[in-house]
Amino acid sequence: VQLVESGGGLVQAGGSLRLSCVTTGVTFDDESIGWFRQAPGKEREGVACISPSYGGTYYEDSVKGRFTISSDKGKNTVYLQMDSLTPEDTAIYYCAVDLGDSRELVAHEYDYWGQGTQVTVSS
Repeated sequence: VQLVESGGGLVQAGGSLRLSCVTTGVTFDDESIGWFRQAPGKEREGVACISPSYGGTYYEDSVKGRFTISSDKGKNTVYLQMDSLTPEDTAIYYCAVDLGDSRELVAHEYDYWGQGTQVTVSS
């Protein structure tokens, strides 16, 4: 399994970014695919995850209503649309795959990780 994130960058508060995670070796049939983030000096936290087979999406409370996770099996890609960004969203964002399809935002449940993409939101 390989995961490659892209789409990060510098944006002003209130702006939007769309992150992409291109996957290799993921079937989209029996996994959970999640986005996590880690800010300097903080622990990695789950942001959103999707279970394409179950048809469910799950969000951390602080991003509900602002972030949207989606997947495109034909393109082997998972997206994270981020709107109404704030400086508190500044972090490295990672894509990860949970082969057990836990549908949870718990890092230790995830088996494979991408290298991350930097998101910086200026005030």
